[in-house]
Amino acid sequence: MNSPDLPLPPGSDALPFENTFAGLPPAFYTALSPTPLRAPYLVAVSPAAAALVGLDPEQFSTLEFIETFTGNRLPAQAAPLAAVYSGHQFGVWAGQLGDGRAILLGELPAPTTAAPGRLELQLKGAGPTPYSRMGDGRAVLRSSIREFLCSEAMAGLGIPTTRALCVTGSDQRVMRETPETTAVVTRMAPSFIRFGSFEHWFYNDQPELLRALADHVLTHFYPDLLTAANPYAALLTEVTRRTAHLVAQWQAVGFMHGVLNTDNMSILGLTLDYGPFGFMEAFDAGHICNHTDQQGRYAYSMQPQIGHWNCFALGQAMLPLIGSVEATQDALAGYKHDYDSRMAALLQAKLGLVRQLPDDNLLVDVLFAILQAGHVDFTLFFRRLGNLQRADSAGDAPLRDLFIERAAFDAWAVQYRLRLQQEERSDAARQLAMHAVNPKYILRNYLAQTAIEKADASDFSEVARLLDILARPFDEQPEHEAYADLPPDWANHLEVSCSS
Repeated sequence: MNSPDLPLPPGSDALPFENTFAGLPPAFYTALSPTPLRAPYLVAVSPAAAALVGLDPEQFSTLEFIETFTGNRLPAQAAPLAAVYSGHQFGVWAGQLGDGRAILLGELPAPTTAAPGRLELQLKGAGPTPYSRMGDGRAVLRSSIREFLCSEAMAGLGIPTTRALCVTGSDQRVMRETPETTAVVTRMAPSFIRFGSFEHWFYNDQPELLRALADHVLTHFYPDLLTAANPYAALLTEVTRRTAHLVAQWQAVGFMHGVLNTDNMSILGLTLDYGPFGFMEAFDAGHICNHTDQQGRYAYSMQPQIGHWNCFALGQAMLPLIGSVEATQDALAGYKHDYDSRMAALLQAKLGLVRQLPDDNLLVDVLFAILQAGHVDFTLFFRRLGNLQRADSAGDAPLRDLFIERAAFDAWAVQYRLRLQQEERSDAARQLAMHAVNPKYILRNYLAQTAIEKADASDFSEVARLLDILARPFDEQPEHEAYADLPPDWANHLEVSCSS
């Protein structure tokens, strides 16, 4: 095998694929090959993601690699398959789902990642599978660019996520609301197993396959839990903890997933399945980023509660393994504490506070009330807050200008400055710390839309530019200052739905 420290030699047949998931019983998947796309071309590649599996991004400009990561050519060691799973969608049991347009090629060594040091590569949009439910198995360029950019943007923000290696496109069209060109995004994760993977076997009353799945997850991804008194309860406890922490990280940067169905929840605590996501702009705790979500089930303020609900759905599915309702409830009991403590720590860091004091909750509550009342831009506010001087309000204009009712900010700023006086850190040190956790650049919908419109005209330069900017979201990047501005008026009319 090639040294993991060096790029693999040219040629997709040299890729040392394995497929651990295929070691599960045949009922877990269907082995099948991708359906070729006509005349594919490269749209974008992530150098950071490529480095995780030892690939040289320059190789992706070759026809062989474009064909490989579109699904037109299979690497010699690949064992392509589509997995079955089920799930609750918008709170309703949906029954069998599965990889309706995603095909797993296998795993590549990823020596720089955490154990087990392998990443699965999955082609999303690679054609129909037995789980397509009358769909065409394709993804469109629009949604593929959005998933590619947001996967890598979340990694830049330090939030657990699946990664996106590349996007390839084709002039072959499919029908959505209108005809759209097709694309394939190659995404990577240690595993794409979901909460719904467990639900599938529970609701189909196949306890032996449920146990096989849990044992697979424990052996390959949570081996330290195998020695626990009840490994299955320990697994549920750990997944619940990771989920609580993940949702807190989303809330702290204003990220909204949009479709938090149980089939979109990762058993590893990763952000999974980028559909109608959005980042908070004008703050509204009730904001719904998914135009399809008419009831607001997945609004920003609902995400912590839905994360908890989904963990309970997983707990229900794992109950036969854990053995008792009480032990299952105990495994789930930590969610609220884990979420609250992680969120409190993240907010403390966003405000530049080192110590926790009793009145800090009130300071935060009043802040979010005035952000809500003024629909203040979430990202710009916290970024500019880092520039506030503890003893001088003369430089507050950039912050005050975000508010229609400036008096509300002024009153809060008085309390904030009093709180800062109880800290020993200098303004310069606090600014450095705050800028390290409050991003300057996020993937605003209008930025993604601009890149998509250029890509529709075969200009992929804006996709590459955004990828570079979003890989360094906490850096000043003065040459890209415009990408941190308030969104233009036309962006208010953008809508994102489940259609992709």
